Amino acid sequence: MHSPRVLLAAALACALGASAPAGEPQKPNKETKQQMPDVRLMTLDPGHFHAGLIQKEMYPGVASRVDVYAPLGPDLFEHLNRVSAFNRRPDRPTSWELEVHTSADYVERMLRDHPGNVVVLSGKNGVKIDRIVASVKAGLHVLADKPWILKSSDLSKLETSLAEADARKTVAYDIMTERFEVTSMLQRALVNDRAAFGEIVPGTQAEPSVYMESVHHLMKVVSGAPNIRPTWFFDTNEQGEGLNDIGTHLVDLVQWTLFPDRAIDHRADVRVLAAQRWPTSIPDADFKRVTNAPKFPDSLAGSVKEGRLEYFCNTLVSYSLRGIHTKLNVIWDWEAPQGSGDTHFAYYRGTRARVEVRQTKADQFLPELYVIPATPALKPEVLAAVQAKIKAVQGEFPGVAVEDRGHELRVAVPAALRVGHEAHFAQVAATFLEYVRNRAALPAWERPNMIAKYFVTTTGTELSRKSPPQVAPRIAPK
Repeated sequence: MHSPRVLLAAALACALGASAPAGEPQKPNKETKQQMPDVRLMTLDPGHFHAGLIQKEMYPGVASRVDVYAPLGPDLFEHLNRVSAFNRRPDRPTSWELEVHTSADYVERMLRDHPGNVVVLSGKNGVKIDRIVASVKAGLHVLADKPWILKSSDLSKLETSLAEADARKTVAYDIMTERFEVTSMLQRALVNDRAAFGEIVPGTQAEPSVYMESVHHLMKVVSGAPNIRPTWFFDTNEQGEGLNDIGTHLVDLVQWTLFPDRAIDHRADVRVLAAQRWPTSIPDADFKRVTNAPKFPDSLAGSVKEGRLEYFCNTLVSYSLRGIHTKLNVIWDWEAPQGSGDTHFAYYRGTRARVEVRQTKADQFLPELYVIPATPALKPEVLAAVQAKIKAVQGEFPGVAVEDRGHELRVAVPAALRVGHEAHFAQVAATFLEYVRNRAALPAWERPNMIAKYFVTTTGTELSRKSPPQVAPRIAPK
């Protein structure tokens, strides 16, 4: 039986329970018209809102038609609603045309028919690596959301997917949005400036050289609407635990910052030392609110105690990277305080200064970059070095300035450079498309560093399960 093909308007009418049409797509812009499309996207089982964020913008040379392969259900409807909202927005509306294929064998149909040459994956993580391997073997380019794997036993599948992509001259790329956050980019620049930072100190497990504390929230607003999460998001066999998921960004940032453009060998360079985990407790009423589900599904029955879901989404891991002690604290709270949101705290300790990103109430919860000289005597030299570095990067970061705040320096970032988390998905996609069109531009270090990243996240998660749950302290300033 052929899979039904449903135009966006009809699919959205079904999703919304409405009879009104979804509206005509916007006309392509001039830039899109001028370049004949050489890329056509397919989206496979878009169970996570990140799949929609890839389509928040249009891309030169990318066809406006996108084929979506997925089972008929809430995940698909949420995705269609999100893309439709991008088409309908008054400011810079997109012009996507979606053709939807739903059937029991939607994965096999995509692999067999593949009307596009790029497949986007963002959804259930337990099956993701098998779909990535199959897509690469079918000759497709893959842009996949994190995490690719949840178990260390799947590292061999990860290696297979990357090796197959190399052999077939295709691109399999991980969506690492945090590399495009301006404060992280400037932090990287300063950590690698010897006059400002000095040498990285090795640290200890108790006093690491690198520390990150990342707090996310289960109930949040995305693109102006409440983010309804699928019930499977709360199944750690499908979604993974905190380090599996958010931890991929943190491990990636550490490698990317400390060893820019250099390969990491996880067998020789990485030692996972300790890990612990603990749950976030979710009452029945909150679970209904975030999922729109009438009750906890049977698949989560083993994790429900006295009407509350024990969701193991928090992990603290300590590891060394080429002898540099690193500690990562991944936390999922329920909902952000008024005026706040997800927060990121990260420091690197050098012999001359500590370079720190923090988000506090004093800074309106915006990520801000600070440099704290190691001693008062070093401050004049550190100040001069930071000023020189910031002057040198004006071409890439126009308007960035240095403020002397006494015991510390603040790197002031203008609002124009703060594009926001959702915009980073288009930046990742643009980089990916560059590699698709010029495979030789894909850095050789990406492959071994991805393997090293997932070695830390999977090994750390497994190690955390060997001890009783224990809440980790938080040290990020408020």
